[in-house]
This record gives sequence, C-alpha cells and structure tokens, in this order.
Amino acid sequence: MSALTRDLPAALAEVKAEITRTDSKASLLLAFIGAVLAGAWSAGHDLPHTPCLLVPGLAGVALLIGAAGVLLSSVRPNLKGRHGFPLWATLTPEQIRDAVVTDLAADIAGLSRLAVTKYTALRRAVDLTRAGGLLLLVAAVLTLGGAA
Repeated sequence: MSALTRDLPAALAEVKAEITRTDSKASLLLAFIGAVLAGAWSAGHDLPHTPCLLVPGLAGVALLIGAAGVLLSSVRPNLKGRHGFPLWATLTPEQIRDAVVTDLAADIAGLSRLAVTKYTALRRAVDLTRAGGLLLLVAAVLTLGGAA
C-alpha cells in the first residue's frame, strides 16, 4: 500500500471530523443564543420602554436572531452534493465501488469546501452574537444607569 493510498482515507476522516465539529459548535451556539434571547425577553417585560433602551435592545435581539439564522443555514443538510453519501445514493453498487476507488481525492476536496463554508458561517454567527450581546449589554447598563 502506497503512502498516498494510506493518506487519502486519513485526510477524508479529518475533513469529516471537521464537519462534525462545526455542527457541534453550531448546536452549542444556538442553545446559547436561545438562552440569551429568553433572558432578554423576560427582562424586557419589566423594563421601561424608552427609545434609549429600545434601540440597542431591539438591535441586539435582531442580531442574535440573525446569528441563529446563519447557524441554522450552516447545519441545513446539502443533499444535492456530489460527494459522499448524497452522490452514493444516486449510484449502483458497482458505480459506488468505482467512485470510492477513483474519486477519493475529489470527495476530500468537495467535503473540505463544505467544511470551510460551515466554518465561515460559524465565524459570522459568532461575530453577530458578539455584536448582539454587546448591544444588550449597552441596554442593560443604560437601564442600571436610569435606575440609579
């Protein structure tokens, strides 16, 4: 067995593991965003509805909802892919055998592009979550300043 033959399955396993990690991170971040939104919703009922509180508060909530949308799109299955099981579902057993033998490098490349897309969405969602959290923090500080 050549080094290339041994290295391709290892590379494929690494890419699949990266995809799994992005999905796990997205799940955790979705749960965090849900908890922050629930807290903001609960706290918002007891606060005065002045423009100086509503503007940063609602903007923060909007950014968190946007982050959740980005995360949901990153974990949405792509069943039209031409690599891995979506491709194999369209092939006969003989074609699968040929595809696995000849197209392993293409699978690695395609799945790597998918992993990069998922990580890009995850980064965008983290940035939106940070911005939304900062705006909610501004609203909270303004609320405390008004209560003093």
